[in-house]
Amino acid sequence: MSTTAELLKGAAELFPDEVVTSAHVRHFELPAGAGRFALITLDNGFDHTKPTTFGPQSLANLNTAIDQVEAEAANGEIVGVGITGKPFIFAVGADLKGVELLKQHSDALAIGKGGHDVFKRLSALAVPTFAYYNGAAMGGGVEVGLHCTYRTVSKALPAFSLPEVFLGLVPGWGGCTILPNLIGAEKAVSVIIENSLNQNRQLKGKQVFELGIADAIFEGADFLEQSLIWTAGVLNGSVTVERPEIDRGEAWDQAVAKGRAIADSKVHGAAPAAYRALDIVEAAKDGDLQKGFGAEDQALADLIMGGELRSGIYAFNLVQKRGKRPAGAPDKNLARPVTKVGVVGAGLMASQLALLFLRRLEVPVVLTDIDQERVDKGVGYVHGEIDKLLGKGRINQDKANRLKGLVSGVLDKAAGFADADFIIEAVFEEMSVKQKVFAEVEAVAPAHAILATNTSSLSVSEMASKLRHPERVVGFHFFNPVAILPLLEIVRGEKTDDASLATAFAVAKKLKKTGVLTKDAPAFVVNRILTRFMGEIQNIIDEGTPVAVAEKAVEPLGLPMSPLVLLELVGPAIGLHVSETLNRAFPERFTVSPNLKAVVEAGKRGFYVYNAENGFKPELDPEVAALLKQGDVVLTEEQARDRVLDAVAQEIGLMLEEGVVAEAQDIDLCLITGAGWPFHLGGITPYLDREGVSERVNGKRFLAQGVASVPA
Repeated sequence: MSTTAELLKGAAELFPDEVVTSAHVRHFELPAGAGRFALITLDNGFDHTKPTTFGPQSLANLNTAIDQVEAEAANGEIVGVGITGKPFIFAVGADLKGVELLKQHSDALAIGKGGHDVFKRLSALAVPTFAYYNGAAMGGGVEVGLHCTYRTVSKALPAFSLPEVFLGLVPGWGGCTILPNLIGAEKAVSVIIENSLNQNRQLKGKQVFELGIADAIFEGADFLEQSLIWTAGVLNGSVTVERPEIDRGEAWDQAVAKGRAIADSKVHGAAPAAYRALDIVEAAKDGDLQKGFGAEDQALADLIMGGELRSGIYAFNLVQKRGKRPAGAPDKNLARPVTKVGVVGAGLMASQLALLFLRRLEVPVVLTDIDQERVDKGVGYVHGEIDKLLGKGRINQDKANRLKGLVSGVLDKAAGFADADFIIEAVFEEMSVKQKVFAEVEAVAPAHAILATNTSSLSVSEMASKLRHPERVVGFHFFNPVAILPLLEIVRGEKTDDASLATAFAVAKKLKKTGVLTKDAPAFVVNRILTRFMGEIQNIIDEGTPVAVAEKAVEPLGLPMSPLVLLELVGPAIGLHVSETLNRAFPERFTVSPNLKAVVEAGKRGFYVYNAENGFKPELDPEVAALLKQGDVVLTEEQARDRVLDAVAQEIGLMLEEGVVAEAQDIDLCLITGAGWPFHLGGITPYLDREGVSERVNGKRFLAQGVASVPA
């Protein structure tokens, strides 16, 4: 049997580049004569921008620190042990860079077992143990504290979560077993499953205390000092910690069932992590922690060696790293300053853009439109949204007044845009209209001003073709809702120069958007893939497959909504317009559905109706059903899914050949940040590789083995 130290030494050899966390032990006398205390501080030697993690060597360091305090506790030299983090950071869990390198199930099992073996020593000491959550705590950082006897939390703590299920893992160092036994199954399922599958929602310090995870809460300024005074009270008996009785009856079973329903609604059975986590929570009902830890080890090892986790880590790295350093972007030093923004149009999209530029850049923003009523409505919308932020306490009165003072609306483009550095149009999606607008803007704007278009599918080069200075036109395509979806497709036209492009990327960064460089190809990235995807589903329906079968066929993709619900959100008319644009460009692959055309002409907002009797579930609208003209080719779900995935794989292959983006990674980054494509799939290309679709259609994988999969 390997000892913990041997286990961790073997794991550390597999991971030579670990950022190692040290575990310093220091001693002092507690207040009120409560006795000598040992405090372990987790610190990787960097500031808060590089959070503390647990790789194998880091766990070994903590293990050594526990060796020391264990001996001191056994000899009666100390009355208690505390564990805390460096400023602003407690610890944010396992080091995922090491997990990516693992090739053997036995190595993966060692990681799970190693974490458990170290952490559970904290609960076995001869004296009480205390975790002081002073800053960000996630995953293994949360779990090391769960093994302690007591916990305190800082009111200033900004982020606390068990994000494992979001990435394709389970909280495997005690989270699935201890948490439900501490706060009850319902609250634990909310933290482990619901928050995780809601884009990794974080808890603040106050919520951690209210959930019962922490026994006490203190202000951030003197958090450790107050925690130690409280600790002294617990140890000398003047403070009593009371925890509610855990309901181990029907409430526990109902919580697990609710968790399964949440997982079904989010991933439709397409990713195993949530279900594995719930199995462990279910089994933890009898309070047998050791059995639970064994189940966590097994689940961790199985998931580490599965495709979903590798895809989840790949997606995480895309968003955190590639998204911040866009492939193909010019030197950022070429970017010009933007001190005033112009917005052509004052409709909903234009008003949302004006609000975003205003909030992020805090420079004057001016809207124009064809009549005063529209201009007033656009400015009114921005003012109304600022008032909402004020009402929620997100900004103060001074900031609200300043922002309102920066936004204005004019009819005369010359008056509005003469000193603007960045002018974006959000007018009707029609080439002649956009060309006319740009000609008017170019006549009055300064020579250095960037002219940006929010077009979703039209050619940026054609839009710029009649201008004297086409080199300053750039595509700047936002996704709806503008405030929420991070993606910004930045389109280089044939004549766009580096300075204009660099300025566009610099503005995107200030807007806190994920800028991805795309070639000026029809519908760019997201709309081209979604239109091919939706078009194939529409073809299948038109040929004769029932709507419900076609929709259900793609459920294993675990998309945030079904294709026809998405069509409703986008608007059938816009969907039709984009399919017509792509049909003109690629008639052999993109069809225009006569049924979709009929739905648009009938003025229908979608295929479905919703009513209270069936719990607002989507039901095919009888009026739409009457419009549908279908053939007699009926496919099974599996056949329909193969057709759709083959079409998507073919389209992505062609886009990469055309150089629409630099690499397959950019396709995935666009789908994750612009269309809410699931993290656990890694976007789309890892899924197509894993299911064998890429090789079936294109004769090769999109990504090399090991990029979003287990290394060969």
